[in-house]
Amino acid sequence: MILKIELENFFSIKEKVCVDFCAANIKTASSKALADNVMDWKGTKVLKSIGLFGQNASGKSNIIKAIKFCCAMVLESHLHNEGTIFKFVPFKFDGYDQKPSTFLMNLVCEDVEYEYSFTLTRTEILSESLFYYPNGRRAKLFTRNGDSYSFSSSIVRPNDVVVNTSRKNLFLSRASSMNRDFAKKLYNYFNDKFLLGLVDNGNIELTEKYFEKYKELILRALAICDSDISDIRLAHQYIQAPLPMIDKDMISLKEMQMHEMEFLRFFTKHRHNPAIEFDMNTEESDGTRHLFYILLRLLDVVRNEKSLMLDEFDANLHTRLADFILDLIHASTKSQILYASHNTNLIDVKRLRRDQIVFVNKRTDGSTELYSLYDYKDFRENMDAEKGYIQGRFDAVPLVNSSVANLKTLLQ
Repeated sequence: MILKIELENFFSIKEKVCVDFCAANIKTASSKALADNVMDWKGTKVLKSIGLFGQNASGKSNIIKAIKFCCAMVLESHLHNEGTIFKFVPFKFDGYDQKPSTFLMNLVCEDVEYEYSFTLTRTEILSESLFYYPNGRRAKLFTRNGDSYSFSSSIVRPNDVVVNTSRKNLFLSRASSMNRDFAKKLYNYFNDKFLLGLVDNGNIELTEKYFEKYKELILRALAICDSDISDIRLAHQYIQAPLPMIDKDMISLKEMQMHEMEFLRFFTKHRHNPAIEFDMNTEESDGTRHLFYILLRLLDVVRNEKSLMLDEFDANLHTRLADFILDLIHASTKSQILYASHNTNLIDVKRLRRDQIVFVNKRTDGSTELYSLYDYKDFRENMDAEKGYIQGRFDAVPLVNSSVANLKTLLQ
């Protein structure tokens, strides 16, 4: 599970922001009624979901984009060569484009807490560290500062990895590629347990695996969501497509080499007439299609105690379907979701704890700040949080003067 993620100097994030899954000490009647929204880990209450709410361009997507980039560094940086430029942009104002960026994550893997962090610029990794809490006390596994390393005695033959690690590679990523057990454990966590979005339909093997495994559950979930879809069929289809060319303008279409490209299509049947099929991509609504692909991922998450990040997770969905997705997470034993949304109906203390409602605001200097509804000590849970948010009480909303009189001046 995720305990905490800290980010500094990524995209619109200037100063350190923290996404904290450790639950606040809330003892109100409302929070007690939402006991399923948290899970217990060795006496620590951990949130199962956190929602990011805020105006357009406040930085909600940038938070998720920054986390995705940092996780990709763990999974892929062992492949980087000397010409690599890291695919992120630091905050561009106030000289921060010349300053390093930092990622830190506290997570639980195989029932042990780890704290992993690294600092980098767009061209090199400056520092990296991994600590763990084997007996509740913080202990070092390794630290790295430039080209200087320090290791715990439990790390076997670390120098073999060091000589193969440049400033373009994270040591953790390189150690995993060289089959070191401590690194493989964390690598597998980022690869298998911390999922960064929906299943890519281009990933035929994974899409087919999840569909075959969870088809009946998906149909049951769709029925709960008041869908009249009674069956779904998966079909493999093939088309002839040109092979990728370095310079396609240099040859004619007739000279292009063709190859067979495989892709998946889903067909639905409805209760009214099961003999007629509908093409999922062209004949079902955007909301139905989006809900199907969410369920394809989400059922694996809740069944296998994984964590999931989704940007605009409820796009094209009725608000009750957004509630259903969060309820599914809360009904699970130990799954989590971090999501961004513009759905103000979710800002409801009867459905979410105050520490699960996180506002993302854009400061006057263009940078992103984070704070939760729990930070407003004068907020009482008998108040209407959604109404207060829309009225601007918590900031994080656009200040739009859309009166007819004002808009008439725009049209003059």
